[in-house]
Amino acid sequence: MTAFPFGPAIAAAIFIAFCAITGAGAVIAALSKRIIRGVCGLALCCIGLAGLFYFLNSPFLALMEILIYVGAVCVTIVFGIMLAEPEEVLEGESRRDALVWGSCAMLVGAAFFLALSRIGLSHPWIEPASRADGSVAAIGVALLTTYSMAFEVISLVLLVAILGALVIARTGRGRA
Repeated sequence: MTAFPFGPAIAAAIFIAFCAITGAGAVIAALSKRIIRGVCGLALCCIGLAGLFYFLNSPFLALMEILIYVGAVCVTIVFGIMLAEPEEVLEGESRRDALVWGSCAMLVGAAFFLALSRIGLSHPWIEPASRADGSVAAIGVALLTTYSMAFEVISLVLLVAILGALVIARTGRGRA
């Protein structure tokens, strides 16, 4: 009996789809030249991560991913962009510098990916825990016991995002 009720082939297809959504959002966020498109890529990446959390039997973390990162952080960044002054045209880095830094970032990302892949493939996987009933009482107990540290870290991330949006709105994008 599988943990996923539809069968392993459909489970694999859904997992690959969530991975593709997360990867596409990350690529859009990293490579877009316009900041609003980067924020949309970040939101797409966070939605894909929420799908992966839900797929891995963690609906609470999936909901928190959507509520906090997509619903609060990305919206706060968009408000900061809307409140900021228009960006002035500045002389940027040369194309060669951008290529060098992009290559370095790709090498670090590839090394990180290979290290995580090796760890994931060489260690045994434990069976997933059974799902909770999803009631308000169960979520409240989980929030105050099991996920209390994660919830506090999420609140700190939200605070930093709000402060960053205020800094962008106060100083403008061109001078920050």
